[in-house]
Amino acid sequence: MRKEQQITSTQEEHGTLQALGLTAICFGFFMVILDTSVVNVALPALQQDLHGSLEGLQWVVNGYTLIFASLLLSAGTLGDQLGQKRAFLIGYVLFTGASLLCSLAPSLPLLIAARIIQGVGPALLVPSSLALITHGIQNPGKRARAIGIWAGSSGIGLAGGPVIGGLLVDTLGWRSIFLLNVPCGLLALALTRRFVSETPQRTTQKRDQWGQGCMIVALATLTYALIEGRSQGWTSPQIIGLLLLCIGAFGGFLFIEARHDTPLLPLHFFSSRDIRVPLLVGCILNFGLYGLLFVLSLFFQDISHYPAALAGVALLPITCATGGMAVISGRITARLDTRWPLIGGLTAGCLGTLLLLLGETGKTLLILMVGEIIVGLGCGMVVPAMTTILLNAVPKNQVGVASGLLNASRQLGGVLGVAIIGSILGSVNEGSAFLTGMPVALLLVALLFLLGSVLTTIA
Repeated sequence: MRKEQQITSTQEEHGTLQALGLTAICFGFFMVILDTSVVNVALPALQQDLHGSLEGLQWVVNGYTLIFASLLLSAGTLGDQLGQKRAFLIGYVLFTGASLLCSLAPSLPLLIAARIIQGVGPALLVPSSLALITHGIQNPGKRARAIGIWAGSSGIGLAGGPVIGGLLVDTLGWRSIFLLNVPCGLLALALTRRFVSETPQRTTQKRDQWGQGCMIVALATLTYALIEGRSQGWTSPQIIGLLLLCIGAFGGFLFIEARHDTPLLPLHFFSSRDIRVPLLVGCILNFGLYGLLFVLSLFFQDISHYPAALAGVALLPITCATGGMAVISGRITARLDTRWPLIGGLTAGCLGTLLLLLGETGKTLLILMVGEIIVGLGCGMVVPAMTTILLNAVPKNQVGVASGLLNASRQLGGVLGVAIIGSILGSVNEGSAFLTGMPVALLLVALLFLLGSVLTTIA
């Protein structure tokens, strides 16, 4: 009897440790996404306090996302080498420290610089979080449900960000949205150290520094050209030169990857449909979602003249629907063909964005809210399915690289979404220009969602 009680006690403790370990992992991802959505509602306050332009606001968002996307491939490999738990902890130390720097920034250029440093942390956090789940949960069905919870935590961060950010901006000022990360970061570090186990290390792999350098140059020059092209002129020598440099750097990256013994991006991955499709879908998804959050945040505050807290509430339909559906989709994905959530989610994203277009044109708040809900449900449906498809398609010893690649494609989509949609909108100080550009931006997002659905169907 005593032996049976000991076994039962051990099983219960193990179950508790598993749950708290998953909580620690998901909390880190939650904070990364919370920071993205919090910043969106603070943009008008930042512009007023630091006297920034639309291009400056785009850099506040994209400085973080750009370095995040650029380093994700290296971070996935680094996690395999150091151990995913160690990489996760390092990422959170960097994220928390840089958040403190952001809160103290006296000018827009220094804030952008701090945001760039801040983006290094999530580059380590996100692929490590997925790898820790994959290594820690062996059963495919349970793993799919855990990934649904992981994706749902990002949805909660996405949902809570606008409301929390709006309240903080209206009461304590925009600096408080970055200070919020400091106590939360310390809590996540404590949970991870106590309840998450380390993964096996691969210390023999050579690092691909030249490939990493080419990737950073390619993404940075492309982002700069897209953001600054409207103000400097798309045919100006500087913009054309940057675009040519981007093409050359990307070509150099592919050349290096094809010949490196341990490349950042194993090109043979692209021979698999189950890798190609999630990468494409991830890029399209974040282009649409980040682009919509950017444009809607500015629309509600600069055109509809909502205070930051009310603008955050107005974004709740899209963010709450994304988070809630991500958890449900994780359970659906565990039981059904994973392709159907991709097709259904992208189609819903297209229809919801068209409703946003209709609501914006007629200034109808109810239609805008319904459109947000449908977009959110579609995005939430897609994330667990595309993640599960990709991770099931690679060997376990390449999970870190694969998860880094998926999140790099998503963050690249977010960078392009904010840069391109910001260029379409024109200056937020010119209301008529903003209103003229918004329907074009929404139509572009709807067409991309539709394209993603079609390509997933025929791939």
